[in-house]
Amino acid sequence: MNTDIENLFKDKVLGHPAGLFILFFTEMWERFSFYGMRILLVLFLTAPILSDSPGWEWPREHALALIGTYASLLYLTPIIGGWVADKITGYRIAVVIGCLIMTLGHASMAMETTLTFYIGLALLVIGTGFFKPNITSIISEMYKGKESKKDGAYTIFYMGVNAGAFFGMMLCGYLAENYGWPWGFGLAGIFMFFGMLQFWLAGDLFGAIGAKPSKVHEVELPQNIHEKHVANEEVLVDEKLNPFTLFDKVLIVLSSVGGLLYLFNDPLEKIKNINLLPFEIAGVSGSNVVIITCLVLFLVLLIMRISRYIPMVRDRIIAVSIFGVFTVFFFAFFEQSLGSMTLFARDYTNRNLVGSSAMIFKVVDALLTTVPLIIITYVIYLLFKKTFTKIGLSNIILAIAFIGVWGLVIFRLNDKFSQEGNQIDATWFGILNSFFIITLAPIFSRWWESKYNPSAAMKYGIGLILLGLGFAILSYGASGIPSGAKTASVSIIFLILAYLLHTMGELCLSPLGLSYLSKLVPARMIGFMFGIWYLAIAVGQKAAGTMGGMIDKISEQYSLGTFFLIFTLIPIGVGIISMLLNPILKKLMHGVR
Repeated sequence: MNTDIENLFKDKVLGHPAGLFILFFTEMWERFSFYGMRILLVLFLTAPILSDSPGWEWPREHALALIGTYASLLYLTPIIGGWVADKITGYRIAVVIGCLIMTLGHASMAMETTLTFYIGLALLVIGTGFFKPNITSIISEMYKGKESKKDGAYTIFYMGVNAGAFFGMMLCGYLAENYGWPWGFGLAGIFMFFGMLQFWLAGDLFGAIGAKPSKVHEVELPQNIHEKHVANEEVLVDEKLNPFTLFDKVLIVLSSVGGLLYLFNDPLEKIKNINLLPFEIAGVSGSNVVIITCLVLFLVLLIMRISRYIPMVRDRIIAVSIFGVFTVFFFAFFEQSLGSMTLFARDYTNRNLVGSSAMIFKVVDALLTTVPLIIITYVIYLLFKKTFTKIGLSNIILAIAFIGVWGLVIFRLNDKFSQEGNQIDATWFGILNSFFIITLAPIFSRWWESKYNPSAAMKYGIGLILLGLGFAILSYGASGIPSGAKTASVSIIFLILAYLLHTMGELCLSPLGLSYLSKLVPARMIGFMFGIWYLAIAVGQKAAGTMGGMIDKISEQYSLGTFFLIFTLIPIGVGIISMLLNPILKKLMHGVR
């Protein structure tokens, strides 16, 4: 066994190598900065210029067009970042580069000028490309030869993801809404910088793990990895290799270039009236012609490649592709949480509490904030006991960062309790997803391990239906809002229930996609299909921005209730289709569960 892996497993925290918790906190700070900034975007861009927290007063359609393109690019650059790490830098250097670039991105956004804002977004997209795929690849390398502990490692790691999102949205949102946008954007950058320093200074703990580029390009799936399924299939695949032909490569280039043109043209055309595709064909705009053409080219590529595989492999890839379509639909609606749902929280929800309801909320909010922080602080104490003699400076940086978090939490709670009533920040609702994931994930995990574990198609169907039901609650809550109204005072209970149902839907669907991909696709093809899967999520992210941007048009012509009703019916309809396809998909999967 690799000596570095043996050394890592000598110093254990909660049964896992101390190095896992270095990665846990690095990921936590990255998610803190990412979600802390992202939830501010739509609020900052659409906030009135003449207000307590002046923004840019963009139309909602313009803001969501930009956010959709930004979110979509975040799922495309990791494909490139993973390749660069494998071939040139190694995983650890790639993570440090990503952290540094993202820190500069947050700092740039905090300046609040038009130029620095766009530069900041570009740097965040590039930095995420280096960071996102490679930190999970370090975990994979750490657990080589100890695959039985890998599921538990990823469970702990994803607690870091949700803890970072939770505190990032809470604290960055609080500072931005109460003290100004630069404070929120700046805080995100500060903790990203702490995350980079803490990881960089802990390098000695990892030895050679993740330090050098691997000779063979491997794409790590950040979900449960099941190695056994590939043993028998590799022989079958080797009987008929399927290399990329010149025509395949031409289709990839054309569809990629066209897709990127569409991604950039959409916000440019709406915001700056700059059209990169100034033509029409049969009354169809150039932008729509390009994206339809790209879709056709991509489908031709997929069909041609699938047709060249042996029947069992072909069937399973068809199943993965169908799940990919369902994934596009899911994210197109689920990602309204940081778009139209955040706008609903700010403009249409009664966030002013008084009397006993205000005090109850303050107590609940205090418990939600401090209990997770106490638990994480205890983990830091355990980490210090094991690693301070080896990476003391990294530990000190981590301690400084957490002292800062504790200080901000105490400052925030003191501020809230000193008020007679209580106004809930619009960004506060964003933390509900992370809170519900942390509390409900163990229940769903037990469900998947029981004899009542549904098939893949049924899980997708349940997830999409739960997503639709969440929007049904919002539609009912918004039913009394008149057409074209810009403000209202709907009860907060509707948003809370919507987030609960959406999170339950996410737990049914989102964590399972890459896990099923790892089971259904031969190991030799995982890299290609991993890219296809990220492409599906990217398409869903862009669709979320485009559809969310229709909120004003639909609510003015019909009503806000109708807007959310559309978001109710489509996911439920697609969920029912997934359930109806269950027998067919089971046959295509050839026994894989």
